Amino acid sequence: MIRATALLVSACLALAACTTSGEQVGPDGKPLPKLYRISKGDAKEIPIRVLEAVNTLRAARGTAPLTINPSLMLAAEKHSRDMADQNRPWHWGSDGSSPLQRVARAGFPGQFLGENISETYETETETLSAWMALADTRDVILNPAATQMGIAWYQEPSGKIWWTMVTGQ
Repeated sequence: MIRATALLVSACLALAACTTSGEQVGPDGKPLPKLYRISKGDAKEIPIRVLEAVNTLRAARGTAPLTINPSLMLAAEKHSRDMADQNRPWHWGSDGSSPLQRVARAGFPGQFLGENISETYETETETLSAWMALADTRDVILNPAATQMGIAWYQEPSGKIWWTMVTGQ
């Protein structure tokens, strides 16, 4: 009896040692996302940080840098909000508009080249990393024809962030 109790206590202690302190995990065993609240200060810096990261990635491939375009920023901002309103990440606007139509409406005089979207709780750096991990979204970022970009988001009160990146030339 003492031996069984000792084994039970040892097993409980071993299991307790395996748990992470304070970190919650989801049903898949992976850590649940941490809330990333975008402050006003961060909001001013995010486009600059993303542009610098994108241009670093492009330079590693020997591709010319991008510049921020206000019209593409506007198109990205409106689409991020629209995705949140629709509660789904996709490339079509609630009015049936395509990314090409949205950048034209925002006043972009050039050629639309690509759009990346995301529904997440992740930072801009984590979102950019996720885009770089997939061939189709990586191609939007590294497209050698691209010369300009817009990056924007909408953050819901719950903390969920809807990211949109648009590129053009």
